[in-house]
Amino acid sequence: MILDLRTIYVVSAMTCLVLGSVHLAAFGTGRFGRWPAWWGISNLLLIGIGSLCVSLRNFVPSFVSLDVGNVVTIAGYLLTFFSVRVFAERLVDKRYCALAVAGVSLPVLLFTVDPATVSARIFYVSIVCCLCDLAILREGAAIHRREKLFSAGLLAWLYAPTAAIFLARSLFAASGQIAGPGAFGDSVVHGWMGATAVVFFALRSVVIVLMAAERSRNKLIDLAHRDPLTGALNRGGLAQRLPFKRAQSFALLAIDIDNFKQLNDQHGHVLGDDILRLFARVAQTMLRPSDLLSRQGGDEFLAVLKDITDAEAVQTAESMRLAFSAAVGQVPGLTVFPTLSIGVATSGETDVDFEQLLRKADEALYASKRRGRNRVEASEGEQAA
Repeated sequence: MILDLRTIYVVSAMTCLVLGSVHLAAFGTGRFGRWPAWWGISNLLLIGIGSLCVSLRNFVPSFVSLDVGNVVTIAGYLLTFFSVRVFAERLVDKRYCALAVAGVSLPVLLFTVDPATVSARIFYVSIVCCLCDLAILREGAAIHRREKLFSAGLLAWLYAPTAAIFLARSLFAASGQIAGPGAFGDSVVHGWMGATAVVFFALRSVVIVLMAAERSRNKLIDLAHRDPLTGALNRGGLAQRLPFKRAQSFALLAIDIDNFKQLNDQHGHVLGDDILRLFARVAQTMLRPSDLLSRQGGDEFLAVLKDITDAEAVQTAESMRLAFSAAVGQVPGLTVFPTLSIGVATSGETDVDFEQLLRKADEALYASKRRGRNRVEASEGEQAA
């Protein structure tokens, strides 16, 4: 069965035009940032229009079907790569983007001077598109790793087949199996490759919308689970992240900022909020990426340290106390100097109930308060700093 390649180009062009229009409409809502504009322009104004120009070969002047069609198509494909980078919230220099698009798309004009250079033109365009697909695959995989977006991983997988299709197309062109001065040959393989690529073009435009929806959902969940003042987790956020493995050892640091009420009374709540934010920043520098910091309310915080020994937990708490004191010492105009009282409790490798461990950490915290504040106190069986 031989698929009509001209019809496939028309279908591809119409698909890109429709989906590009949808993305431009999404940009017009103002809810998704700049990336829908980049994606819409690359699909609507460039790939779609370029494919339509190519499909009109022998019906319009060759300048339009060959020169404009191929240059605009490649420019659109390159712009798709930059669109994904914009979605990833990476810096895109428009001048660099314009130079890259011009430098890669304009050389295709060398293959449109002689009508007999169909295979050379197809080879060049296919190699460029293959490299773009591989670059976008890499960006999608990076977004998946960084933001844990399932749809970003799906996008990366959708670019793998088209990269393979363009690679195969370039090899067929290099071997002369896709060649000749005609507008559209009767190659069965070429037709099926084009039909398959159209399906993936449509799927990719849908998936990137899913990526935006998934990212928005994740951001809303994160906002709901974080304290807006300090950026630390709130109680609900901590509860969502607490189901550890039963055999996993962890430690709890119950933390209270000493003299915080006096600080608010003496200097006002604005400075008090600054001190809370200062503590959160200091604490995060002392904790590992896998550890959790939660604001329990007021000036009370809780840190959860995974896979850590008793001595390491106490040392982390002491380092946090000293670092906070040093940071507070840099705040100008203070007459009340807040410090930290910290209670430490660790689970070891036994199956310990979280609430029970929290009570032990609180008891250690109250002990540090009774013994003069500005100190780290470990629960029974652990060595204090």
